[in-house]
Formats: sequence, C-alpha cells, structure tokens
Amino acid sequence: MTETIPRWDLSNIYTGVDDPQLALDLSILKDETIALTRFFENDLLPIADSQVTPEALSKHLGHLVELTNTIYTRSGTIGSYLYGLTSTDSFDKAAEQLQSQFHIGMLPLRNVSVRIAAWLGKIADQLPAALALPGSAREHAFSLLEEAKQSQFLMSEPEEELANELSLSGGSAWGDLQGTLTSQKQVEFEIDGKSESLPLPALINLRSHPSADVRERAYTLEQATFEEMKEALAACLNGVKGTVNTLDRKRGREDSLHSSLDSARIDRQTLDAMISAIEDSLPMFRSYFQAKAKLLGFEKLPWWSLFAPVGSVDKSYTFEEAKEIILTNFARFSPELSDFARHAFENNWIDALQRSGKRGGAYCMGVEAVKESRIMSNFDGSFDQVMTLAHELGHAFHNYCAFQADKTPLQTDTPMTLAETASIMCETIVFNALLEKIDDPQAEQAILETSISSDAQTIVDIYSRFLFEREVFERRKNATLSADEISEIMLQAQRDSYGDGIDPEVMNKFAWTWKPHYYSTGLSFYNYPYAFGNLFAKGLYAIYKQKGAAFVQDYKALLASTGEASAADLAARFGIDIRSKEFWAASLAQIAPQIERYKQL
Repeated sequence: MTETIPRWDLSNIYTGVDDPQLALDLSILKDETIALTRFFENDLLPIADSQVTPEALSKHLGHLVELTNTIYTRSGTIGSYLYGLTSTDSFDKAAEQLQSQFHIGMLPLRNVSVRIAAWLGKIADQLPAALALPGSAREHAFSLLEEAKQSQFLMSEPEEELANELSLSGGSAWGDLQGTLTSQKQVEFEIDGKSESLPLPALINLRSHPSADVRERAYTLEQATFEEMKEALAACLNGVKGTVNTLDRKRGREDSLHSSLDSARIDRQTLDAMISAIEDSLPMFRSYFQAKAKLLGFEKLPWWSLFAPVGSVDKSYTFEEAKEIILTNFARFSPELSDFARHAFENNWIDALQRSGKRGGAYCMGVEAVKESRIMSNFDGSFDQVMTLAHELGHAFHNYCAFQADKTPLQTDTPMTLAETASIMCETIVFNALLEKIDDPQAEQAILETSISSDAQTIVDIYSRFLFEREVFERRKNATLSADEISEIMLQAQRDSYGDGIDPEVMNKFAWTWKPHYYSTGLSFYNYPYAFGNLFAKGLYAIYKQKGAAFVQDYKALLASTGEASAADLAARFGIDIRSKEFWAASLAQIAPQIERYKQL
C-alpha cells in the first residue's frame, strides 16, 4: 500500500479564500492602517519639529508600537496564509488574485512605515531618554533605534512611495514569474522502465537517487530544460538585480552588499572573518569531493553525482520513519523539542507531498494569529529530505520559543543570519546522534556522507553563490546580462569554490535558475547567512556538549530574543566573538574529523 504523504491543514487560520473572516480581516487591516496613518500625521509629525518631554515621547512611542504590532499580526497572518496557498498550488488563480489584491492593499502600510522611519530618524537624539523609561517603547527599544538608524538610507517620501508601488509590477512581478515558470514546468522522465511526468522540483531531487544512470539522465534533462527556459529566467534575474541596484544607489548605499549586512545585523568585519575562514577550509572540502569520486568510480566527481548517496542507502524512508528518526533524536537534546515536533506532525503542520504547481525547496512560516508554524517540503524518501524536515522543524521551534515568550512581531524581526541557527542546530542534533549509535561501516559512511554533503552545501556551494551574486550585481550596474553571461559567472564561481574537487567539464551552469532567493528584491545575498547559521550553530553545539541540559534554557532564551539585538551582542552571551576569524575556523575544524573518517571507510 502506497504511503500517504501529508499535506498541511490551514483551516484554523482561514477555511479558504472565500472565508468571511478573511474578508473581514482584510477590511479591518485597511481601517487599522488608516488609524495608524492618522495617528502619525496628527500626533507624531508635530514632535519632529519640537522638543517634548521624554515621558510624552515614551507614551507616543508606546502607542505607535502597539498599533504596529496589531497590524503586523493581522497582515502577517493574511500574507502567510495566501503565500501558503500559492506556493503549494500555483494553479489556484483565486488565491493568486487575492494575494495580488492584498499586496496592492498593503501599499498604504508600506508608505506610512517609510514615513515613520524617517520621523524616527529626525528625533533620534530624543530617543535614548524616552526609551529609558518603563513601558512598551522601552520593550521595543532595539526595533525603534534600528529604524531610526536605517532612516538615513531612505529616499524622499514621494520617491519611496513610488518605489513601493512600482515594486508590484517590477521586482516582485519578476520574482512571481520565476516561481510560476519553475513550479508549473513538467518534464517526461523514465524510471524503472516507466515514463512519468515530473514537476521540476521532483526532477532536481533525483540528484540524490541511488542509480548513477538516473542521476546522469536527470541532470542532462534538467540542463536541457533550463536551456529552453534560460532567456525568460535571465530576464527575471536582470529585472530583480537591476531594481535592487537602482534603489541601493538612490538610497545612498555603499554597494549591493551594504543593505544585506544591515539586514543581517552584522558588519563587514564579521563577514570578512567568516569568508576568510571559509576560503582557508576549501582544500579540506575538496579532499572530500575527491574521496567521493573514488568511491563512486570516477576520476573526477561530476556535478550529477555531487549528491549521490554513499554507503548503505538502498533504503528509502517512509514519512513515518522520517518522523520517528527526528522525534527520537530530538528527545536526546530536549524532551520539549521532541514534544513540540510531535505536535507539529500530529496536527498537520507539514505539507510534504510533491506535486505539480508546488514550488521546489522547503520553508517554514510562522503564523502569528494562531501562534503556530507551517512547513513546506518536497519529501521523496531520501535521507536528505529527512534532514530537510529536521531543518524546517528547527525554524518552527524558533518560532515556538518566541511565541512562548510572548514576543511581538516587532520583537521577532529576526535577521537572516540568526534565522538559520535553530534549523541547523536541529540538523546537527540528528546527525550527531545517529553517528554515535552507528557501528556498521556502511551505515556510518552513509550518515557521514549526508552530514558532510550538507556542510559542503552550506560552506562551499554557499561561497560559490556569494561570489556569483556579488559579480552579477557588479556587472548589472553597467548592462543587462545575457543568459549565457549569467551562466558563465556561475561556472566561474563554482570553479573558484569547488576547484579540483569536481569535474570542471560537468558543473551546473544553471544553478542560478531555480533558487528563489536570487529573484527577491528583499533577499539579496540570501546565501552567506546559511554559512553563518551553520557555523554559528556548530559553535553553540560545542557549548551544549560542555554544558549539557543546562544549555537548553539559555538556548531557548537566545532564540526568543533574536529580533532584539545585533548578532554580535547575542553571540557574546555565550562568549562568542563573531568578528574573530578564529571562531569561524574553530567551527569549520569540527568538520575535519568527519572528513578524515569518511576517507578511511
């Protein structure tokens, strides 16, 4: 009997796009935005041109954050629900239309938010005294001060409003087109003598298939498919990167990386330290790729076997088996983490079924109104997908810690760097727990392969994506890039990252086509945060091994407060200096014994 792969249940949020409560919430959101705008214009604006007492300013700021949190709770819930529908079924035209209407309806909120940020910048000198007083304002001091700080990178009010309106038919539209093109594309592929119509995400997932023939044919078909689609996708990428470059220049940003660093709440010193440590580690990873090539019978590792399973992996995991692996090993870290994950499984928070119209990859979204999360994945029975579930459940646990601590939306605005901490920690927990119990060399090799391959992706491949995106942004300043030029940039980035670890004649020039992060104006350089999260989590895991159960409460407190401090300040709680290359090198060094053991098996 074929196993039923779960689809999520969103009904406790809304019952559908025709749910009267959804229509009512959209109407209330409009009224709340009007109320916020009036409060800003009638009560806040006059303060910019006059001195008020700290007490009066604190009161006004407190009301501001309360109004804002209420609106963000409602808008975030609506936005998450609609994205949940459209990302799992791009054929749902009713949901797509309502999502478009919602985005248009959000423009007044985006516009007043820009005006508020500019106002905070004007009264920046008055903020410290007001935020020192008890109340809602002080509880949201970090968010308010960050807004004031970033206000220096705003265009004029009319320009920001125009940018917001144009985004719907500009950057966001290009991103939507990329998502539609890649999610709806079907290809014919033969497995076990039977031809199947596969969505692109399912075809890409075949990169980890046990059969070399299947992997090579899937790679060949993937390359041919993207060859047909490359011009449309290149137009999408040019549209997004051109938009970001223009806005960064108009806002006075130093370069394309500047706003990303601010959003990540790290400085260039931190990024440079991490990148330098990564560059030093590349020979270590290349030795792993070379060892894998030998195991698989290649002189040099072709791209289509980069994710090939090694060891005793003839088994395909059922979803129920994946669930038990995760729950059992989560429990070794914390019974609370395991109980939480069980609740997610048993209450249909997970949409794991691969199907046409569903986007590739995986994600987790928090739903503020119901204090829950939802997880999307594309489960195919591979061990890699088991780890993907563990990863996304880590994100959900992160949300849970914030919800449990009664954090508001403004307090949970987590930077990309720290957003990956819990997810990669959960991967690490499962990997290490499994490794400890394995005594069969073939099984050990399989687990090591999955662990090292995952690290290689978040270190080596992420480094290549960082190089790629940096170069694309730089060249896009001067001209539109052809699809072939974009592909060559990607190939060069892979050469610089993978080096002699892989076959230079069989790489993936189309790796830029299906990664949705490249096509978001708000997620530029959504690559190095994965490396940050991986290595930061490894540093935290080392501390956990020293402290044991006593670590868990401190860890939960960290997750609950990731939206309320810089990455450096939060890391300092655990005695970690993220501006030091030594910290990143120490985290990377934890991978070396695994690679050496892998080479011995």
